Amino acid sequence: MLRQSPCLFFLLLPALCFSRPAGSWQEVSPDEPLAHTYSIVAIDQESGEMGVAVQSHWFSVGPVVPWAKSGAGVIATQSLVNLSYGPNGLELLAEGKAASQVVAELTSADEASGYRQLAVIDTKGGVATWTGDSCIPEAGHITGEHYSVQANMMLNATVWGAMSASFESSEGPLAERLLSALEAAENAGGDIRGRQSAAIVVVRIDATDEPWNDKLVDLRVEDSEEPLPELRRLLTVHRAYEHMNEGDLAIERGDDDLALKEYALAEQMNPDNPEMTFWHAVSLANVGRVEGSLPLFAKVFRASENWRELTRRLPAVNLLVVKDEELRRILDAD
Repeated sequence: MLRQSPCLFFLLLPALCFSRPAGSWQEVSPDEPLAHTYSIVAIDQESGEMGVAVQSHWFSVGPVVPWAKSGAGVIATQSLVNLSYGPNGLELLAEGKAASQVVAELTSADEASGYRQLAVIDTKGGVATWTGDSCIPEAGHITGEHYSVQANMMLNATVWGAMSASFESSEGPLAERLLSALEAAENAGGDIRGRQSAAIVVVRIDATDEPWNDKLVDLRVEDSEEPLPELRRLLTVHRAYEHMNEGDLAIERGDDDLALKEYALAEQMNPDNPEMTFWHAVSLANVGRVEGSLPLFAKVFRASENWRELTRRLPAVNLLVVKDEELRRILDAD
């Protein structure tokens, strides 16, 4: 939610017009987005991951609510959003302050904190949450071991409890568990206005010397009648492309057998994507299984002749290593 409802803002305006004390994080302004929503922040020490996921009935909630940084922590800032809570909170966490200290410092410096909802996790697993008493009902949160769920403007008061129960009973990768919690919220009634956008971000707990590899999942659904099913689809595609990336790395190392395994897993997860099928076919051919590759090549060639032309170009850069006769058979596949 990058814009605020004018009607709701003017209803709130008399209560929000006051002087800002020196040192406060951000004065209240008409530009503050109304991210009435539900979200979850969590950390998985075993996998070395932490993340935040959110759903709201507003356009493009992803740039507003979820904040995450390896070596610092994760934050969800929502309700009448103080956007500075995100970057400033991460800065405080990076300085070594605990989640509880960050929540206290951010909200105490903000005279409109009664309209805020905030959840913070630090890299040690500390969790702190704030729900202001002026958040639109139904609003509340549950802080558990290594996670927090929070919601405001919900259809009923069971939403955040359903999220908590889902997360505590779920297994598997952190991103999938976060998404399951969102789905539980929706099944329990969700946002009283409905649904529109969703996002999920997962990062490594500890920062590495390769920061470009520290963000593990970063997915957004900006505008959809069914944002959570679409986010689930995108997460599945993301996992498929993780296998594709591993396949690419295996090719770089000359490990054709591993590449074949990774590309096959990717294709199984996303069988309608010709990219997956194509590189699976290439890997089969590279390990001497040209006969088995032909139906796959034929499938992608039928989708577009551009794949056939791409195949012609691969031998020159040693990405398709076959004999001339085998290449002709491949190119003739149909």
